[in-house]
Amino acid sequence: MAISAGMVKELREKTGAGMMDCQRALQEANGDMEEAIKILRKKGLSAAAKKAGRTAKDGLVAIAVAEDGRRAGMVELNCETDFVARTEQYQAFAQALADQVAADGISDVEKVKATRYAADPLHTVGDVIGSQIATIGENILLSRVGFMAAAPGMKIGSYLHMGGKIGVIVEVSDAADDETVKDVAMQIAAAEPRWVTSNEVPAEAVNEEREIAKAQAAASGKPEQVIEKIADGKVAKFYEQVCLVDQPFVKDPAKKVSAVLAERGGAVVKGFLRFKLGEGAAAVEK
Repeated sequence: MAISAGMVKELREKTGAGMMDCQRALQEANGDMEEAIKILRKKGLSAAAKKAGRTAKDGLVAIAVAEDGRRAGMVELNCETDFVARTEQYQAFAQALADQVAADGISDVEKVKATRYAADPLHTVGDVIGSQIATIGENILLSRVGFMAAAPGMKIGSYLHMGGKIGVIVEVSDAADDETVKDVAMQIAAAEPRWVTSNEVPAEAVNEEREIAKAQAAASGKPEQVIEKIADGKVAKFYEQVCLVDQPFVKDPAKKVSAVLAERGGAVVKGFLRFKLGEGAAAVEK
């Protein structure tokens, strides 16, 4: 009998199995819904539904950079335990997803899940995640994806910290040598900047810091004429914390990152993405 899209949707909702797996099960069961559920259970695919609600805050960040350094993809793929995150199967799957993001140029999780999986075009990425849940035995969550394409005169570098606990992709000038690219990426991983330069900081964030500083100074009894100077100093300190080029260089805190870049041929940083394991999963749960 003909298998309708509605039947496939109903079976997916009941079992949590992938779309193509549901379609094949219905075809095998000749449209009998209960029999199709039994078929999926025998294959272990319906187990994904029960596991999908479990907390997945472990896992890893994976990065793929094209050979020419012009495109890069990064994903945060979460699971329940570090044991699973360290398996070859899981790491290979995370890397395959990063490769696909770099190739497809998609930076939206739901759009990535809806695309055909490059290694198995008969299934979507979402379908394959469901199959992985059933096979591995833990909930798996694709919580974040990031894509970066280099502008003319720029290239992309990357850094993975602690085997995938923190990942960074960064766009730097072509003239930057490998050591500089790595140092910048490591700086971003370690010091957690939010912007490259102070020009990128939203006015609202600066005003908030300034008002807090002024209120604190006034509460401590500082005279009016020095409150503005205190606020200026607090804002400058804020920039040192959140702006990459204003931060102390982690390898030599006596220098700012901007000074190090100037010493190394005037290398320029245009942008970056930083994923820390667990942050994406936490955002999804909110």
